[in-house]
Amino acid sequence: MAEPRIWTAALIVIGDEILSGRTQDANLAYLAKWLNIQGIQLAEARVVADQMGAIVAAVNACRAQYDYVFTTGGIGPTHDDISVDAVAEALGVPVVLHPEAEAMLRQYYGDRITEARLRMARVPGGADLIENPVSGAPGIRIGNVFMLAGVPKITQGMLAGLDGKLEGGLPVLDRTVGAWVPESSVSDLLIAVEREKPGIQIGSYPFWREGRIGANFVIRSREQTALDDAAARLMDALSAAGHDPLDGAI
Repeated sequence: MAEPRIWTAALIVIGDEILSGRTQDANLAYLAKWLNIQGIQLAEARVVADQMGAIVAAVNACRAQYDYVFTTGGIGPTHDDISVDAVAEALGVPVVLHPEAEAMLRQYYGDRITEARLRMARVPGGADLIENPVSGAPGIRIGNVFMLAGVPKITQGMLAGLDGKLEGGLPVLDRTVGAWVPESSVSDLLIAVEREKPGIQIGSYPFWREGRIGANFVIRSREQTALDDAAARLMDALSAAGHDPLDGAI
């Protein structure tokens, strides 16, 4: 019997600030674990500067070798955010203004919209959008290339919208636990639950509502038993810490 195919992915981290050491990349570990839960192997990661030729070369090399290519960084509103232009050049397509992305940005920013912020509606021609539940600017998907933000919390939100949607991956189950608590005050607790329950991942999504700070914790796994065990452990830990968790989103 033939061995089952292993689907693979590469990560291209884009940004001079990463190479200079001014900023430490926090997306590699998260993406690797997220892909593992999807049933896809992260086979390579590379860091490239904010230079057109470097990004084009990296994208073309990786998309030819792996099933999926993820990029982080370089899709913001400033002049040095050139990832969209570079990916478009790599794929041989023009850069266009995506009407749905523009509408999202105008709704999010209202009268604070600027020409710079509208740059975040530019996409390679033929691209689809990746939902961004954290801020107004969407991610971008074109072919086997997925362009994500460099800010970890936004990156994680975009990946959540891709759960179970990649060909070659396995179905991903999820369950949400909500609590009126700042995520920073329970970060160690979340890490402890992840470590106790191999094969699960917890995403934390903070919000401000009704004058209060809260967070929804989304647990993901390919196994129902592991998912339910992790949810029970998380709720017990939150209760023991003096919080009042809800089995579901707040």
